[in-house]
Amino acid sequence: MKSIKTFITTLLRWIFLTLVTIATVGPFLWVVMSSFKTNQEILSSPISMPMSFTFKGYSAALKLSPIFQYFVNTIIIAALSTIIEVLVVAMAAYIIARTSFFGSKFIVMLLSSSLLIPTAALMMPIYIIMTKTGLYDTKLGLIIMDAALGLPTSFFILRNHFQNIPQEIEEAAYIDGSGFLRTFFTIVLPISKSGLATAGILQFLTSWNEFMFALILTKSNSVRTLPLALSYFRSQFSFNYTAMFAALVIVTIPCILIYILIQEQVNDSIVAGSIKG
Repeated sequence: MKSIKTFITTLLRWIFLTLVTIATVGPFLWVVMSSFKTNQEILSSPISMPMSFTFKGYSAALKLSPIFQYFVNTIIIAALSTIIEVLVVAMAAYIIARTSFFGSKFIVMLLSSSLLIPTAALMMPIYIIMTKTGLYDTKLGLIIMDAALGLPTSFFILRNHFQNIPQEIEEAAYIDGSGFLRTFFTIVLPISKSGLATAGILQFLTSWNEFMFALILTKSNSVRTLPLALSYFRSQFSFNYTAMFAALVIVTIPCILIYILIQEQVNDSIVAGSIKG
């Protein structure tokens, strides 16, 4: 009787995992498969395999819109905003986690309340600030804006991570003659790779997929990002499904590769937080 219950439980578990896998991976595989098909094949048999694999969709995507320029812009903006945001937030979160000073609780409360502000409510203030400071339609403006939007989330991730690091490690470094900055950059940051990776990947993906502010804060192709390229396809080439699916693959693949490369650090951070928390 016990073996039958175990078999049924295992079977139901595998069925559930299979359904979840199909629901999550299936749409992406369908998009990849469709990017190698012609428009006629997509309309006549959307779930069938391509008759012949062709890269015409990718070449069309590069010709119909400045998608390569958008791709380079997105990499630059996402990478720099992630580096700047994580480095600055790491220093602030470390100070808040290790010291108690006048106003520290207010800073934490202020950052907590900022998570409750709707993003749409920030559109007009950010637009006015960017135009007044001359950062409108510039990569620097988008980098600063993306870094600022991800600041509260990264702050709480890194603050909690630093709080889980034993202070004895830093005290031993101070006894050996290490200064504050040297201890932070050579000891604390290296052992915080998992927390930095978690904050970094969340910030990178948020910046990579950001659409609303990239739309209202840019007007030239030399600054615009990949999510705007997809909007360009939907409005101008809505019937070229092959090129649209190819553009979707171009936008999505880098996010998947980034997560695959850093997933070990992210998983370590989740496990460490669940054990120490």
